[in-house]
Amino acid sequence: MIGQTVSHYRILEKLGGGGMGVVYKAEDTNLGRYVALKFLPEEFAHDRQAVERFEREARAASAIDHPNICTIYEIGDHQGKAFISMQYLEGQTLKHRIAGQPLGSDEVAKLGLQVAEALEAAHAKGIIHRDIKPANVFVTATGQAKVLDFGIAKLLRPVSEATATETLTQTGVAPGTLPYMAPEQLRGQVVDARADVYALGCVLYEMATGQRPFREELGPPLIDAILHQMPVAPRALNPRLVPELERIILKCLDKDADMRYQSARELKVDLCRLVTPAATVAAESPQARAWRRTVRRALPLAVIMAVTLLTAAFLWNLGGVRERLLGPPGPPRIESLAVLPLANLSGDPQQEYFADGMTEALITELSKISALSVISRTSVMRYKASDKPMPRIARELNVDGVLEGSVLREGNQVRITVQLIHGPTDKHLWAENYQRELRGVLALQSEVARAIAREIQVKVSPQEQARLAGGHQVNPEAYELYLKGRFHWNKRTEGDLQKSIAYFQQALEKDPDFAPAYAGIADSYNVLPIQGSLPGAEAYPKARVAALRALEIDDTLTEAHAALAWVNWRYNWDWAGAESEFKRALELQPSSGHVHHWYALYLTVLNRTEEALREIKRARELDPLSLIINANVAWVYYYARQYDQALRECQKALEMDANFPQARTYLGLIYAAKGMHQEAIAEFQKAIALAGARPPSYLGALGYAYARAGNKAEAQKLLNELLEQKPVPLLPVAQIYAGLGQKQEALAWLERAYEVRGSSIEFINISPSVDPLRGDPRFQDLLRRMNFPEN
Repeated sequence: MIGQTVSHYRILEKLGGGGMGVVYKAEDTNLGRYVALKFLPEEFAHDRQAVERFEREARAASAIDHPNICTIYEIGDHQGKAFISMQYLEGQTLKHRIAGQPLGSDEVAKLGLQVAEALEAAHAKGIIHRDIKPANVFVTATGQAKVLDFGIAKLLRPVSEATATETLTQTGVAPGTLPYMAPEQLRGQVVDARADVYALGCVLYEMATGQRPFREELGPPLIDAILHQMPVAPRALNPRLVPELERIILKCLDKDADMRYQSARELKVDLCRLVTPAATVAAESPQARAWRRTVRRALPLAVIMAVTLLTAAFLWNLGGVRERLLGPPGPPRIESLAVLPLANLSGDPQQEYFADGMTEALITELSKISALSVISRTSVMRYKASDKPMPRIARELNVDGVLEGSVLREGNQVRITVQLIHGPTDKHLWAENYQRELRGVLALQSEVARAIAREIQVKVSPQEQARLAGGHQVNPEAYELYLKGRFHWNKRTEGDLQKSIAYFQQALEKDPDFAPAYAGIADSYNVLPIQGSLPGAEAYPKARVAALRALEIDDTLTEAHAALAWVNWRYNWDWAGAESEFKRALELQPSSGHVHHWYALYLTVLNRTEEALREIKRARELDPLSLIINANVAWVYYYARQYDQALRECQKALEMDANFPQARTYLGLIYAAKGMHQEAIAEFQKAIALAGARPPSYLGALGYAYARAGNKAEAQKLLNELLEQKPVPLLPVAQIYAGLGQKQEALAWLERAYEVRGSSIEFINISPSVDPLRGDPRFQDLLRRMNFPEN
């Protein structure tokens, strides 16, 4: 066709072609400009469905006016050949730009941001692209990204002649390009904008690493990989990649659409933060930082009056035109919130427990609002006395809003000052002072939570309103003792847990009906067996009694429901009862990272992997800096036998703290399960050294690894060490015997653990370490006696 004239276009050269079109460079003789002409291939010229798809591309793309989408000029027909006239671009496709080599983090973020903005515009028009891939993204000579080829776009609502019910394909094959298709596309399910987010995640991955997330070439293996496997972490392939960009990519690629970015706009916001990072400020003392913020946010009245006088005439003449045309600008939308540690203004370090307790109480109150995601205590406490700029804190915690303030306790009076800030911009939104007697502190906390909910206009259900309206008076001495108990409980050492129990009991001596103190006792006794400080048969019944008493006094106490759930599954093996309590706890406090975390462990033991992953990832969202929650993401994958993904998640946790012994132990377990026994031994040895002691569970894991590696002498040494302890740690002993292949002994020790409700015995339902015992009828009988529901 070179040299021919089609309508008012003179064909100059062929630019390329694909399965559904051939593209030529042409000159528009009417307007004197270059255009790109796309023709249907000859073999499809008389195919009605192909022609309809071809025209649909033009209609879909022309409905969106956006600088990152290739402009469509017209649809035409020449001697029975349909063609589209579109913007001519100089540059190359992203496929050629990548060419098997990773791009720099900055370029990945900038190009990804432009594509996300294009998709945001398309989705706003009700259009899903469904075929985002490097070949359909053009990069101009100036670095501008242009999205091409809307040929299989799905129209969610009518655009031009198209209807919302179009199926777009009659072949029975899901439309799209296989390596970039979301799992729900492959399953033939109804897709929405999140399928485009997944595809863009694949493109970001390819830009960042030079290769696709899944490299299988054949259809069935590739489909299986997309549906069931996890991609290699991008930074494992490109260590220079920015960690935050890796996080963004992996969130796009989550197989569960509900766990991905829920819109291109959400993805755009995170990419925008990378492209235009907030300016940082020099470090300064907490006092200086507080003074600087106070000055900036509380301008002198004289300055305000001066500015008002200077602008009054302009505003008068403007006559409200802006408001009539555009409406008043609304406040930034706040859907997620972090409550930073309240500053202790007393000047007395001994009052830190009170400031920390008030912080935790505000988090608890706000967590009752299901429409608001509230970051948990563990993560926000990392910012105690922090000098980090607010935008950086908001970015690290992935929140829209930040609440900061101070608390002053003077005798029986409590004064709280809080201010709400839009995290990404550091813009002050609202501030208030509250003062109450200590006996009214619960009502004060509820009042602050209600005020914040009103200010950010978050939806609060009638049930949540009723719970936030609570706040009966408390005995000041009992409340103070309770806060001291929680202060020590949060430290989680054996000594601190014993102190917490003592403080909670003292609180009950002051007020025998103070339900939170009973819940605190239950929490403390629930944790002691995990540390090996107290046998489960002794600790768990006490936890149960305390939790039931707390609920008898106050059935809306989340901590008590969670504590009772823990006892039900770890001691009573009442699986249905445990789940009922977990669900009630999450109904009362949807943003409790602590409850989501415990519920995930429960689901893991029952081998309900998808639910467990959903819960542990939600816990991580709510408590992103918690080392144990990040490590337990790997732990869930380990017990699900997804060892490669477990390894990646464990390495992420160790990037947060390479000296976290629990993560080292998990890494050893993963290596052992993969048959990498020497690596497992090395990790267990590191964990023991980091622990500063010789925890029985670590010794059992190390002995098991030695046994599996064939070093029976070292395994026997560790076995002897455990057998000499008083009391003997039952499960670690059974673990080493299982590794040595001594089934009779292993089963005998498991039976003893069953009889005394040995800590963590319920994990034999899923543990790879006891796989050699699973075929034994005695092992199966043991599982039946533990009341496990049938899978």
